[in-house]
Amino acid sequence: MTITTIGLDLAKSVFQAHGVDEDGAAVLVKRLHRKQMLPFFSKLPPCLIGVEACGTAHYWARTLAAMGHEVRLIPPSYVKPYVKRGKSDALDAEAICEAVQRPTMRFVPVKTVEQQGILMTHRARSLLVRQRTMLANALRAHLAELGFVANPGIANLAKLAEQVLADKDALPSYARATLQIMIRQIMGISGEIAMLDQQLIAWHAESEASRRLAAIPGLGVITATAIAATVTDPHQFRSGRQFAAWLGLTPQQHSTGGKTRLGGISKQGDRYLRRLLVVGATAVMRHIKDKPTPMADWIRKLSEKKPFRLVSVALANKLARIVWVVLTRNEAYRPHQLAA
Repeated sequence: MTITTIGLDLAKSVFQAHGVDEDGAAVLVKRLHRKQMLPFFSKLPPCLIGVEACGTAHYWARTLAAMGHEVRLIPPSYVKPYVKRGKSDALDAEAICEAVQRPTMRFVPVKTVEQQGILMTHRARSLLVRQRTMLANALRAHLAELGFVANPGIANLAKLAEQVLADKDALPSYARATLQIMIRQIMGISGEIAMLDQQLIAWHAESEASRRLAAIPGLGVITATAIAATVTDPHQFRSGRQFAAWLGLTPQQHSTGGKTRLGGISKQGDRYLRRLLVVGATAVMRHIKDKPTPMADWIRKLSEKKPFRLVSVALANKLARIVWVVLTRNEAYRPHQLAA
């Protein structure tokens, strides 16, 4: 029995492997518990292993690659068409084994431990920002119920809360105790966010790619570090448009019979990176409207015909293409050449 390709369906405790020989005949259908994974694959001769790019996939890819195997990560949406019928771990493993052998299949580069650590910092920061926003909105609503209304912005909310709490007769005792708890929570989360920001700034200072990306308009430290840690190999994309399409910033096609129909953006790929680019593009539109630069001229011309949000997404697409050029050419951002 010579196993050339294995499809591995990952799970928390019970894993499923499906192996084929060089003729494509199934020679292995096996369930593996977590403690059996390392002994089993360490005894196998080097082979091609396909894995869905899901939770723990990068860890197993690094571990199996260290044993001499060739590991390829496949987006789950690309595996689904190869599932014949029904849903089981064995069928999923068989579909992965079939998909990984396709010559036109696209794969996900395996991330290093350092890259995953930086992305973990980003995910944790995003979660804390959402929690702080929820607390701030709740605090704003509670104060409004008592007749105290703050201007937009968390800084204005903090000033109002401080003024209200300073007046001992402004709030009932139960309301005062409740609002104090919420304010302490907001302050604590803000401190944790600041600590994570310092970690990102430190990594940004050490990463040459991140520093080059930060020079692009609309890309600060947060966006630059997120892109540098996520895009391990920019040369896997043939063009800037393919990179923008990977981020879901290109129109979705519904074309048939020779008729081309383009809808809204596909919203595929990394939602976090797409959101950062759109937010950065929105900031650029607000600050360079009157500047005599090629990018500002392009924004003004497009804004005359299209709504604001559509222009911001189009600018995010443009920024994504500039990012691809900066990463693939390993050179600094030159605005008048790249933005034209």
